[in-house]
Amino acid sequence: MLILPDTVSSKNTWVRESGFTLVEVMVALAIVAITLPALLMALYQQVDNAGYLRDKTLAEMIAVDKLSEMRLVVASTRELNAGEDSGVATFADRDWYWWLETIPTEVATFYRIEIRVALNEERREQPLYLLSAFMFGDLEIDPDGLPVSDSQ
Repeated sequence: MLILPDTVSSKNTWVRESGFTLVEVMVALAIVAITLPALLMALYQQVDNAGYLRDKTLAEMIAVDKLSEMRLVVASTRELNAGEDSGVATFADRDWYWWLETIPTEVATFYRIEIRVALNEERREQPLYLLSAFMFGDLEIDPDGLPVSDSQ
């Protein structure tokens, strides 16, 4: 800071001028120049992560919907066979590609179901969401095993 003699008053006193020196301004600008790009990168990453989480949540909804649909079909037809199925579902104004695979396990009539959901067909091996579930394939109703009501 610069100290100058007071020329207005008759006394010979020193007055201190307020303000920043050139060095202080250059240091402040250097700090802003370093931190601003870092803050912008953090902001861009937050936006990208929010979009990724939105897509992952929507893909999970598609997979759960397909599993529920499969459970309803199996409950009505009483059949569950090993195999593959695929298709496109439109949800949230976008097309979602899904692949359903029913795999037999070492336990008879017990199947593993894998549902993969992605935004394009090329991402089958790296889906946005993968849902695994297990279901029984033996859905026959045993009339002798049903409880008997008192009215019969």
